[in-house]
Amino acid sequence: MRAVTLTLILLLAAGVMRAATEETVDQLKARLPSASAENRAEISLRIAQLQLRAADKLYGEGHLEEARAAVADIADYCEKARDSALQSRKHVKAVEINARKMADKLRDIKRTLAFEDQAPVDQAIRRLEDIRTTLLKEMFSNKKEKK
Repeated sequence: MRAVTLTLILLLAAGVMRAATEETVDQLKARLPSASAENRAEISLRIAQLQLRAADKLYGEGHLEEARAAVADIADYCEKARDSALQSRKHVKAVEINARKMADKLRDIKRTLAFEDQAPVDQAIRRLEDIRTTLLKEMFSNKKEKK
């Protein structure tokens, strides 16, 4: 019984610590300019991921303007992640994978929207695909040059 209680206390403490260390979008945006190029890619991806969750929730609740702003942030911060990854030559593959997953999720969201509300999501999907294309070209052109 004592071990079970101790385990539950440790799990609860870990959950509290995790919640305390999760940063908000605004905190991440404030930290981004002073971060190194390598860390900017990770921070930018985190912002885009948080905004993707927010957009999904906002569209579901019918808050279209806020959702459109979140969708624009997704594309903007994925582009910043791409630029930082290319500059630092770190996290290129991670940014490409995350951009693909976010584009897939945006396609799912787009299917739930009325036709007149789909344009901003469609534009963000195109921007994410452009990001992926740039990163894939960079990843594979480097391999050809090394041979």
